[in-house]
Amino acid sequence: MDRLLETISRQTAPFADIVIVDNASTENVTRRGCRVIAMGENAGFARAVNAGWRAASTEWIAILNSDVELAPDWAERLLAGAGDAGFATGLILNAANRNAIDGTYDLMSRAACAWRAGSGEIAVPSASRAIVIAPGTACLFRREVLLRMNGFDESFGSYLEDVDLGLRCLRERISGAYVPDAVAWHHGSATLGRWNPAVVRLISRNQLKLVARHYDRALFRDCLWPIVAGQLLWGMVAIRHGAALAWAAGKWEALRDFHLTAEASPRLREFLNASEREIRQRAHDPYWRWYFKLSGAAS
Repeated sequence: MDRLLETISRQTAPFADIVIVDNASTENVTRRGCRVIAMGENAGFARAVNAGWRAASTEWIAILNSDVELAPDWAERLLAGAGDAGFATGLILNAANRNAIDGTYDLMSRAACAWRAGSGEIAVPSASRAIVIAPGTACLFRREVLLRMNGFDESFGSYLEDVDLGLRCLRERISGAYVPDAVAWHHGSATLGRWNPAVVRLISRNQLKLVARHYDRALFRDCLWPIVAGQLLWGMVAIRHGAALAWAAGKWEALRDFHLTAEASPRLREFLNASEREIRQRAHDPYWRWYFKLSGAAS
């Protein structure tokens, strides 16, 4: 948290208001003149962020993980590059290896497994582009967009709630902007760790929540085999990391209440197909290689 607050204090486009949402942290957050909202418990990322942006009154809301550092011109460059977009994110580098990409914008396969575009790649100059999903790690949202979308869906708790918000924005024709010269550094998994059973359970559950919320019956039917293949492969990765029970618990929790609620969305089909083309081209880890071998190419 100290590193983040220090980099916020050095922004060339100063923050008008800083709200810290204390999700039952063990850190001393009553400092530096920030407003603090004490949740009293670990209420999950979605609920905490919603409490924070609703307490603010600025036109643009910066959503930042506590383990992020910002380049001094991060906010200035995002604001300049956002244009008419409803939200924006920049290049997020790995704090332990400052030449490697931690994340940029998010993509999603037909299996409802998300991939942070460029993760693990060596950063090279790239152009700004329109995006569908901004990672909640470090991004800007127009307050009017958060109001219109009612913020993050708190039923997700933590993980993939940013993907859900992006897909809801897609339906409303609200696009985002990727501004690669706005740079941040992420220390990563500062709270639990990527393969902590609690994390695996939530991701496992929320993957199927994305399907239930956003896939209409025809899309679900067309994507059924990629969903089965992708979810089982993800489960095998969880098993390899000793999180088999957590993966199964998440799937069972999602399936108990699973029912499709979405209307048909050609824009979602286009996004899934475009995502898979980019993932196929850029992602090289075994999960994605096997996923594309099993699922075939998107139409």
